[in-house]
Order: sequence, then structure tokens, then C-alpha cells
Amino acid sequence: MAFPLPRPQPPQLPHHLLRTVDCKQGAIRAVRFNADGNYILSCGGDKTLRLWSASRGTLLKTYSGHGYEVLDADGAFDNSHICSCSSDKTVILWDVASGLVSRKLRGHAGKVNCVRFNEEATVIVSGSIDGSVRCWDTRSRRPEPIQVLDEARDGVSSVKVSEYELLSGSVDGRVRRYDLRMGQLYTGHKNTSYKLDCCLSHKDTHVLSCSEDGYVYFWDLVEGSVSLKLPVGKATVQSLSFHPSEPRLLTAMEGSVKVWGAEPEDTVEDQGQQ
Repeated sequence: MAFPLPRPQPPQLPHHLLRTVDCKQGAIRAVRFNADGNYILSCGGDKTLRLWSASRGTLLKTYSGHGYEVLDADGAFDNSHICSCSSDKTVILWDVASGLVSRKLRGHAGKVNCVRFNEEATVIVSGSIDGSVRCWDTRSRRPEPIQVLDEARDGVSSVKVSEYELLSGSVDGRVRRYDLRMGQLYTGHKNTSYKLDCCLSHKDTHVLSCSEDGYVYFWDLVEGSVSLKLPVGKATVQSLSFHPSEPRLLTAMEGSVKVWGAEPEDTVEDQGQQ
């Protein structure tokens, strides 16, 4: 006799608040997990970038060097460096351990909205309100970018790097796909609505999107329906980041970051430190 296969378990979604971190950086413009999910990067309206323990919510280091609010950040695969971008039109490469500026990259004509490392952290990719994506060699001391991609007709709001390909999202309503080895632009699709941060869950089962109504929406990737409407607060959810390997989520609203998990911990408390 053949027994029926067990029904697959639905994916775990992070809906329990684990801790709230009062970052004391003014408005948090972006929040990101690092490559292994053990650390949190918070980008502040007070011109600082901060590194936190994801498990305890304690402050580990503050990075100061931007001349205006920090808008995005990314951690290298080996946690040795961080890159960040700002409304001051610059991209900064930081040494994690010392907290010092390794390089300050100038070339964008307006505020820099987004920044990412490639997988080897040999290239920094930045997108700006000036409509360009610039690629910077982290090993070179040359001040100019190694490549400028300027097909966008409006500001670039997001970038994603995967192996030799780059995706950029623009306020002109298009996503552009590039082959970085050839400098070639693939054709993209149209997108008629503007959104805040969005990301995929760690198992690529759901798309998560910020919202101005204080919720994070979990969309089933196959069905396109809302699986979960997570109430974060009474203001705009400005940024989010999903853990690379666990069902954990970071959300940023006004001056605080919240950590969410699929299961509750023993206590939920504010563990932010100055």
C-alpha cells in the first residue's frame, strides 16, 4: 500500500516582534542585514552609519564621515568593509574594524540613493538621482569609476548585483538589466507604480514591500496574493531587509529599527544603546 506524501509545510514568515532598537540617528533612511545576517547596518539622517549586533541589538560601532544623511549601505562578504552612500553625492568605503574611511568616491552629480558590493567585494555599484549607475574598483586608487551606465531617464532608486549581471530600478518606471562583462543593456519590463523598499524572503517564496500605511506586505510569489499584512507602526515603513538564511526581518520606521522572527523569544524589549 502506498501512503500519501506528507503535505508540505507552509513557509515561516517573521511576524513576531523580537526587539526594537532605538538607533538615536534621527530618521533611519535604510536598514540592512550584513552578508551572513549576524549584524545590522542602520543609515541615519544624522549623517552616521551604525553597526549593531543582530542577536542582541547592541551598538558595536559608529561610522562618521558623510556630510549629509546616509541613504544606503552594504557589507562585504567577509565583513571586512562596508560601503555607504549619501545625499552628499559621495560613496564611502569603510574599514569595519577601525571605523576609518578607506576611500571616498566622488563623481555623481546628485544624491546617491543606493549602493551594493559585487559578490567578491571588488566592485561597488552605486545609483544616483542623476540617473546614472557607477561602478567603482575597490582595489584601485584611481578616483574615477571604471564604468558609467547612464541609460536611465530619471533617478536610479535601487541596484542589485548578481555574479556578472546588474539590475537597476529607476523612477522612470523601468528596470534595466546589464551584463557587466560586456557593458551591454538587456531589454527590461515596464513598472508604472513607485514603491518604497522591497525584497524577497530568504527562500524566495514571498515578495515583501514597505508601505506608507505602516504595514509590510508579504506577497506570495506564485499566487500574487497577500499572505501577511504585518503592522509595524503608525508611520511610513521606510526600509526593510530579510535575513539571508533565516525567517527574520528588519524594518525601519522613523528613528527605530525592529527585528521580527517567525517564533517569539522569551522577552521583547528595547535593547538599543547609545
